Amino acid sequence: MLKKLEGLKGRYNELTKLISDPELVKDQKKYISVMQDYTHLSEIMEAGNTYTELISSLAEAREMLNAEKDPEMKEMARDEIESLEEESEKMAEKIRLLMVPKDPLDGKNIIMEIRAGTGGDEAALFAADLYRAYSRYAENQGWKVEIMSSNEIELGGFKEVVCSISGKSVYADLRYESGVHRVQRVPTTESGGRIHTSAITVAVLPEAEETDLDIKTEDLKVDVFRSSGPGGQSVNTTDSAVRITHLPTGVVVICQDEKSQIKNKAKALRVLRSRLLEAEEAKKNSERAEARKSQVGSGDRSERIRTYNFPQNRMTDHRINLTLYKLDAVMQGDFSEIFNALKMSAQEEALKNEAG
Repeated sequence: MLKKLEGLKGRYNELTKLISDPELVKDQKKYISVMQDYTHLSEIMEAGNTYTELISSLAEAREMLNAEKDPEMKEMARDEIESLEEESEKMAEKIRLLMVPKDPLDGKNIIMEIRAGTGGDEAALFAADLYRAYSRYAENQGWKVEIMSSNEIELGGFKEVVCSISGKSVYADLRYESGVHRVQRVPTTESGGRIHTSAITVAVLPEAEETDLDIKTEDLKVDVFRSSGPGGQSVNTTDSAVRITHLPTGVVVICQDEKSQIKNKAKALRVLRSRLLEAEEAKKNSERAEARKSQVGSGDRSERIRTYNFPQNRMTDHRINLTLYKLDAVMQGDFSEIFNALKMSAQEEALKNEAG
Protein backbone atom coordinates (compact mmCIF):
# COMPACT_ATOMS: atom_id res chain seq x y z
CA MET A 1 0.00 0.00 0.00
CA LEU A 2 2.79 2.46 0.96
CA LYS A 3 4.63 1.69 -2.32
CA LYS A 4 1.48 2.42 -4.33
CA LEU A 5 0.97 5.70 -2.47
CA GLU A 6 4.59 6.68 -3.11
CA GLY A 7 4.08 6.00 -6.81
CA LEU A 8 1.02 8.26 -6.92
CA LYS A 9 2.81 11.09 -5.10
CA GLY A 10 4.92 11.84 -8.21
CA ARG A 11 1.80 12.24 -10.36
CA TYR A 12 0.18 14.39 -7.65
CA ASN A 13 3.21 16.72 -7.59
CA GLU A 14 3.09 16.99 -11.40
CA LEU A 15 -0.58 17.98 -11.31
CA THR A 16 0.05 20.50 -8.51
CA LYS A 17 2.58 22.27 -10.77
CA LEU A 18 0.30 22.00 -13.79
CA ILE A 19 -2.74 23.65 -12.15
CA SER A 20 -0.60 26.65 -11.16
CA ASP A 21 0.27 27.24 -14.84
CA PRO A 22 -1.92 30.15 -16.13
CA GLU A 23 -1.74 28.69 -19.66
CA LEU A 24 -3.81 25.67 -18.59
CA VAL A 25 -7.04 27.69 -18.23
CA LYS A 26 -6.91 28.57 -21.94
CA ASP A 27 -7.68 24.93 -22.82
CA GLN A 28 -10.95 24.41 -20.93
CA LYS A 29 -11.30 20.73 -21.79
CA LYS A 30 -7.78 19.95 -20.53
CA TYR A 31 -8.28 22.20 -17.48
CA ILE A 32 -11.44 20.32 -16.40
CA SER A 33 -9.73 16.94 -16.91
CA VAL A 34 -6.62 18.00 -14.92
CA MET A 35 -8.72 19.45 -12.09
CA GLN A 36 -10.76 16.23 -11.84
CA ASP A 37 -7.54 14.16 -11.62
CA TYR A 38 -6.06 16.57 -9.08
CA THR A 39 -9.18 16.49 -6.85
CA HIS A 40 -9.25 12.70 -6.94
CA LEU A 41 -5.53 12.37 -6.16
CA SER A 42 -5.80 14.98 -3.37
CA GLU A 43 -8.37 12.73 -1.67
CA ILE A 44 -6.04 9.73 -1.99
CA MET A 45 -3.05 11.72 -0.68
CA GLU A 46 -5.03 12.96 2.33
CA ALA A 47 -6.12 9.40 3.19
CA GLY A 48 -2.55 8.22 2.52
CA ASN A 49 -1.08 10.70 5.02
CA THR A 50 -3.53 9.51 7.68
CA TYR A 51 -2.64 5.88 6.88
CA THR A 52 1.12 6.61 7.12
CA GLU A 53 0.62 8.26 10.52
CA LEU A 54 -1.39 5.25 11.74
CA ILE A 55 1.32 2.80 10.60
CA SER A 56 3.97 4.90 12.34
CA SER A 57 1.95 5.05 15.59
CA LEU A 58 1.38 1.28 15.35
CA ALA A 59 5.14 0.63 15.07
CA GLU A 60 5.77 2.82 18.14
CA ALA A 61 3.06 1.04 20.15
CA ARG A 62 4.58 -2.37 19.28
CA GLU A 63 8.04 -1.18 20.33
CA MET A 64 6.56 0.06 23.60
CA LEU A 65 4.88 -3.32 24.20
CA ASN A 66 8.16 -5.17 23.68
CA ALA A 67 10.18 -2.79 25.87
CA GLU A 68 7.68 -2.28 28.68
CA LYS A 69 7.95 -4.30 31.93
CA ASP A 70 4.95 -2.89 33.79
CA PRO A 71 1.93 -5.25 33.27
CA GLU A 72 -0.55 -2.34 33.34
CA MET A 73 1.41 -0.38 30.72
CA LYS A 74 1.70 -3.55 28.58
CA GLU A 75 -2.08 -3.92 28.69
CA MET A 76 -2.52 -0.29 27.62
CA ALA A 77 -0.09 -0.84 24.73
CA ARG A 78 -2.05 -3.96 23.61
CA ASP A 79 -5.32 -1.97 23.62
CA GLU A 80 -3.70 0.80 21.62
CA ILE A 81 -2.28 -1.70 19.09
CA GLU A 82 -5.70 -3.31 18.64
CA SER A 83 -7.33 0.07 18.08
CA LEU A 84 -4.61 1.26 15.66
CA GLU A 85 -4.74 -2.01 13.66
CA GLU A 86 -8.49 -1.64 13.23
CA GLU A 87 -8.18 2.00 12.15
CA SER A 88 -5.32 1.30 9.72
CA GLU A 89 -7.25 -1.60 8.11
CA LYS A 90 -10.27 0.65 7.58
CA MET A 91 -8.08 3.39 6.11
CA ALA A 92 -6.30 0.89 3.81
CA GLU A 93 -9.71 -0.29 2.53
CA LYS A 94 -10.78 3.32 1.93
CA ILE A 95 -7.58 3.96 -0.06
CA ARG A 96 -8.05 0.76 -2.11
CA LEU A 97 -11.55 1.93 -3.06
CA LEU A 98 -10.28 5.42 -3.89
CA MET A 99 -7.61 3.89 -6.13
CA VAL A 100 -10.24 2.16 -8.30
CA PRO A 101 -10.06 4.04 -11.63
CA LYS A 102 -12.95 6.49 -11.90
CA ASP A 103 -15.16 6.57 -14.95
CA PRO A 104 -14.25 9.79 -16.82
CA LEU A 105 -17.98 10.37 -17.32
CA ASP A 106 -18.74 10.48 -13.57
CA GLY A 107 -18.41 14.26 -13.39
CA LYS A 108 -20.88 14.86 -16.22
CA ASN A 109 -24.43 16.18 -16.07
CA ILE A 110 -27.13 13.82 -17.32
CA ILE A 111 -30.17 13.51 -19.53
CA MET A 112 -32.73 11.29 -17.77
CA GLU A 113 -35.57 9.64 -19.69
CA ILE A 114 -38.50 8.16 -17.74
CA ARG A 115 -41.15 6.23 -19.70
CA ALA A 116 -44.35 4.49 -18.63
CA GLY A 117 -44.32 0.78 -19.48
CA THR A 118 -46.91 -1.87 -18.61
CA GLY A 119 -49.80 -0.67 -16.48
CA GLY A 120 -51.41 2.14 -18.51
CA ASP A 121 -52.40 5.22 -16.52
CA GLU A 122 -51.03 3.77 -13.27
CA ALA A 123 -47.57 3.41 -14.89
CA ALA A 124 -47.79 7.01 -16.14
CA LEU A 125 -48.72 8.22 -12.64
CA PHE A 126 -45.76 6.36 -11.13
CA ALA A 127 -43.45 7.82 -13.81
CA ALA A 128 -44.50 11.27 -12.54
CA ASP A 129 -44.00 10.19 -8.90
CA LEU A 130 -40.50 8.90 -9.60
CA TYR A 131 -39.63 12.04 -11.58
CA ARG A 132 -40.68 14.13 -8.55
CA ALA A 133 -38.64 11.90 -6.20
CA TYR A 134 -35.50 12.35 -8.34
CA SER A 135 -36.21 16.10 -8.52
CA ARG A 136 -36.39 16.33 -4.71
CA TYR A 137 -33.11 14.43 -4.38
CA ALA A 138 -31.53 16.77 -6.95
CA GLU A 139 -32.83 19.82 -5.09
CA ASN A 140 -31.27 18.54 -1.83
CA GLN A 141 -27.93 18.15 -3.67
CA GLY A 142 -28.13 21.69 -5.02
CA TRP A 143 -28.54 20.41 -8.60
CA LYS A 144 -30.66 21.96 -11.35
CA VAL A 145 -33.47 20.00 -13.05
CA GLU A 146 -34.92 21.12 -16.38
CA ILE A 147 -37.66 19.31 -18.35
CA MET A 148 -36.54 18.84 -21.95
CA SER A 149 -39.72 17.19 -23.23
CA SER A 150 -42.78 15.51 -21.76
CA ASN A 151 -45.95 13.70 -22.74
CA GLU A 152 -48.53 14.20 -20.00
CA ILE A 153 -51.82 12.32 -19.47
CA GLU A 154 -55.03 13.97 -18.25
CA LEU A 155 -54.68 12.43 -14.75
CA GLY A 156 -51.35 14.24 -14.30
CA GLY A 157 -48.93 11.40 -15.00
CA PHE A 158 -46.29 11.15 -17.72
CA LYS A 159 -46.25 8.70 -20.61
CA GLU A 160 -42.73 10.06 -21.04
CA VAL A 161 -40.63 12.77 -19.42
CA VAL A 162 -37.09 13.70 -20.46
CA CYS A 163 -35.12 16.06 -18.23
CA SER A 164 -31.60 17.33 -17.76
CA ILE A 165 -30.00 17.29 -14.31
CA SER A 166 -26.88 19.39 -13.82
CA GLY A 167 -24.54 19.85 -10.87
CA LYS A 168 -21.58 18.20 -9.17
CA SER A 169 -21.06 14.44 -9.83
CA VAL A 170 -24.61 13.93 -11.13
CA TYR A 171 -23.76 10.95 -13.36
CA ALA A 172 -21.72 9.31 -10.58
CA ASP A 173 -24.82 9.33 -8.32
CA LEU A 174 -27.57 8.53 -10.83
CA ARG A 175 -25.85 6.25 -13.35
CA TYR A 176 -27.22 3.05 -11.79
CA GLU A 177 -30.87 4.13 -12.16
CA SER A 178 -31.11 2.84 -15.74
CA GLY A 179 -33.47 -0.11 -16.06
CA VAL A 180 -37.00 -1.25 -15.24
CA HIS A 181 -38.61 0.06 -12.05
CA ARG A 182 -41.61 -2.00 -10.91
CA VAL A 183 -44.35 -0.59 -8.67
CA GLN A 184 -46.93 -2.50 -6.62
CA ARG A 185 -49.76 -0.44 -5.16
CA VAL A 186 -53.51 0.16 -5.13
CA PRO A 187 -54.27 2.70 -7.88
CA THR A 188 -56.41 5.71 -6.95
CA THR A 189 -58.85 4.58 -9.68
CA GLU A 190 -59.20 1.08 -8.12
CA SER A 191 -62.40 0.84 -6.06
CA GLY A 192 -61.91 -2.80 -4.99
CA GLY A 193 -58.63 -2.14 -3.17
CA ARG A 194 -56.66 -4.59 -5.35
CA ILE A 195 -52.91 -4.20 -5.71
CA HIS A 196 -51.76 -3.60 -9.29
CA THR A 197 -48.27 -4.15 -10.64
CA SER A 198 -46.97 -1.78 -13.30
CA ALA A 199 -43.55 -0.79 -14.60
CA ILE A 200 -41.62 2.13 -16.00
CA THR A 201 -38.22 2.35 -17.65
CA VAL A 202 -35.49 4.84 -16.79
CA ALA A 203 -32.50 5.69 -18.96
CA VAL A 204 -29.61 7.80 -17.65
CA LEU A 205 -27.34 9.31 -20.32
CA PRO A 206 -24.22 11.37 -19.59
CA GLU A 207 -24.90 14.76 -21.16
CA ALA A 208 -22.62 15.39 -24.10
CA GLU A 209 -20.94 18.72 -24.67
CA GLU A 210 -20.40 20.06 -28.16
CA THR A 211 -16.70 19.19 -27.91
CA ASP A 212 -17.47 15.53 -27.10
CA LEU A 213 -18.59 14.61 -30.61
CA ASP A 214 -19.06 16.23 -33.98
CA ILE A 215 -22.58 16.10 -35.45
CA LYS A 216 -22.70 17.10 -39.10
CA THR A 217 -25.64 19.28 -40.16
CA GLU A 218 -26.16 17.16 -43.28
CA ASP A 219 -26.71 14.11 -41.04
CA LEU A 220 -29.78 15.71 -39.44
CA LYS A 221 -33.36 15.81 -40.70
CA VAL A 222 -35.34 18.49 -38.85
CA ASP A 223 -39.17 18.52 -38.99
CA VAL A 224 -41.42 21.08 -37.32
CA PHE A 225 -45.06 20.53 -36.38
CA ARG A 226 -47.79 21.77 -34.05
CA SER A 227 -47.41 20.56 -30.47
CA SER A 228 -50.32 18.97 -28.61
CA GLY A 229 -51.27 18.62 -24.96
CA PRO A 230 -52.88 15.84 -22.89
CA GLY A 231 -55.53 13.87 -24.75
CA GLY A 232 -54.61 15.41 -28.09
CA GLN A 233 -55.68 18.89 -26.98
CA SER A 234 -53.79 21.57 -28.91
CA VAL A 235 -51.59 23.76 -26.76
CA ASN A 236 -50.00 25.78 -29.51
CA THR A 237 -51.23 27.43 -32.67
CA THR A 238 -47.79 27.64 -34.29
CA ASP A 239 -45.43 24.97 -35.64
CA SER A 240 -43.08 25.12 -32.64
CA ALA A 241 -42.57 21.40 -31.94
CA VAL A 242 -39.36 19.95 -33.37
CA ARG A 243 -38.45 16.42 -34.45
CA ILE A 244 -34.78 15.73 -35.21
CA THR A 245 -33.71 12.50 -36.91
CA HIS A 246 -30.03 11.54 -36.95
CA LEU A 247 -29.88 9.84 -40.35
CA PRO A 248 -26.75 7.64 -39.87
CA THR A 249 -28.15 6.00 -36.69
CA GLY A 250 -31.91 6.50 -37.01
CA VAL A 251 -32.09 8.11 -33.54
CA VAL A 252 -35.18 10.37 -33.28
CA VAL A 253 -35.74 13.11 -30.67
CA ILE A 254 -38.92 15.18 -30.29
CA CYS A 255 -39.21 18.33 -28.16
CA GLN A 256 -42.43 20.34 -27.92
CA ASP A 257 -42.60 21.78 -24.38
CA GLU A 258 -41.36 25.26 -25.28
CA LYS A 259 -43.46 27.76 -27.25
CA SER A 260 -40.34 28.71 -29.20
CA GLN A 261 -39.20 26.52 -32.09
CA ILE A 262 -35.60 27.66 -31.50
CA LYS A 263 -35.68 26.56 -27.83
CA ASN A 264 -37.25 23.21 -28.72
CA LYS A 265 -34.58 22.61 -31.36
CA ALA A 266 -31.79 23.47 -28.89
CA LYS A 267 -33.21 21.05 -26.31
CA ALA A 268 -33.69 18.32 -28.91
CA LEU A 269 -30.05 18.67 -29.99
CA ARG A 270 -28.88 18.32 -26.36
CA VAL A 271 -30.87 15.09 -25.96
CA LEU A 272 -29.69 13.78 -29.35
CA ARG A 273 -26.05 14.55 -28.57
CA SER A 274 -26.30 12.68 -25.27
CA ARG A 275 -27.95 9.62 -26.85
CA LEU A 276 -25.23 9.48 -29.49
CA LEU A 277 -22.47 9.90 -26.89
CA GLU A 278 -23.93 7.06 -24.83
CA ALA A 279 -24.02 4.79 -27.89
CA GLU A 280 -20.48 5.76 -28.88
CA GLU A 281 -19.06 5.26 -25.37
CA ALA A 282 -20.73 1.86 -24.98
CA LYS A 283 -19.30 0.77 -28.34
CA LYS A 284 -15.71 1.98 -28.07
CA ASN A 285 -15.03 1.65 -24.34
CA SER A 286 -14.61 -2.05 -23.58
CA GLU A 287 -13.74 -1.35 -19.94
CA ARG A 288 -17.01 0.46 -19.46
CA ALA A 289 -18.86 -2.36 -21.19
CA GLU A 290 -17.30 -4.79 -18.69
CA ALA A 291 -18.24 -2.56 -15.78
CA ARG A 292 -21.84 -2.61 -16.94
CA LYS A 293 -21.88 -6.39 -16.55
CA SER A 294 -20.88 -6.05 -12.91
CA GLN A 295 -22.99 -6.85 -9.89
CA VAL A 296 -24.93 -3.59 -9.96
CA GLY A 297 -26.32 -4.35 -13.39
CA SER A 298 -25.69 -3.58 -17.01
CA GLY A 299 -27.68 -0.37 -17.29
CA ASP A 300 -29.85 -2.19 -19.82
CA ARG A 301 -33.29 -0.59 -19.95
CA SER A 302 -34.94 -4.02 -20.08
CA GLU A 303 -33.34 -5.20 -16.82
CA ARG A 304 -35.64 -5.10 -13.77
CA ILE A 305 -33.61 -3.34 -11.13
CA ARG A 306 -36.00 -2.28 -8.38
CA THR A 307 -39.44 -2.89 -6.87
CA TYR A 308 -41.47 -0.30 -4.98
CA ASN A 309 -44.12 -2.00 -2.81
CA PHE A 310 -46.40 0.67 -1.36
CA PRO A 311 -48.64 -1.53 0.89
CA GLN A 312 -45.50 -2.79 2.69
CA ASN A 313 -43.65 0.59 2.50
CA ARG A 314 -40.83 -1.50 0.99
CA MET A 315 -38.23 -0.78 -1.66
CA THR A 316 -36.01 -3.61 -2.95
CA ASP A 317 -33.02 -3.19 -5.23
CA HIS A 318 -32.63 -6.61 -6.87
CA ARG A 319 -29.03 -6.11 -8.04
CA ILE A 320 -27.52 -5.82 -4.57
CA ASN A 321 -30.30 -7.51 -2.54
CA LEU A 322 -30.98 -4.31 -0.61
CA THR A 323 -34.40 -3.97 1.02
CA LEU A 324 -35.48 -0.83 2.88
CA TYR A 325 -38.78 -0.35 4.70
CA LYS A 326 -38.93 3.38 4.16
CA LEU A 327 -40.48 3.76 0.73
CA ASP A 328 -42.35 6.87 1.90
CA ALA A 329 -38.99 8.58 2.57
CA VAL A 330 -37.51 7.32 -0.75
CA MET A 331 -40.43 8.84 -2.67
CA GLN A 332 -39.65 12.15 -0.95
CA GLY A 333 -36.15 11.99 -2.49
CA ASP A 334 -34.24 10.09 0.22
CA PHE A 335 -32.08 7.98 -2.13
CA SER A 336 -28.73 8.44 -0.35
CA GLU A 337 -28.59 5.00 1.29
CA ILE A 338 -29.48 3.28 -2.00
CA PHE A 339 -27.02 5.27 -4.13
CA ASN A 340 -24.17 4.80 -1.63
CA ALA A 341 -24.78 1.03 -1.48
CA LEU A 342 -24.81 0.79 -5.30
CA LYS A 343 -21.57 2.79 -5.61
CA MET A 344 -19.87 0.71 -2.91
CA SER A 345 -20.96 -2.51 -4.62
CA ALA A 346 -19.62 -1.28 -7.97
CA GLN A 347 -16.29 -0.29 -6.39
CA GLU A 348 -15.94 -3.67 -4.67
CA GLU A 349 -16.70 -5.41 -7.96
CA ALA A 350 -14.07 -3.27 -9.71
CA LEU A 351 -11.52 -4.19 -7.01
CA LYS A 352 -12.25 -7.90 -7.53
CA ASN A 353 -11.84 -7.49 -11.29
CA GLU A 354 -8.50 -5.71 -10.80
CA ALA A 355 -7.27 -8.40 -8.44
CA GLY A 356 -8.46 -11.11 -10.83
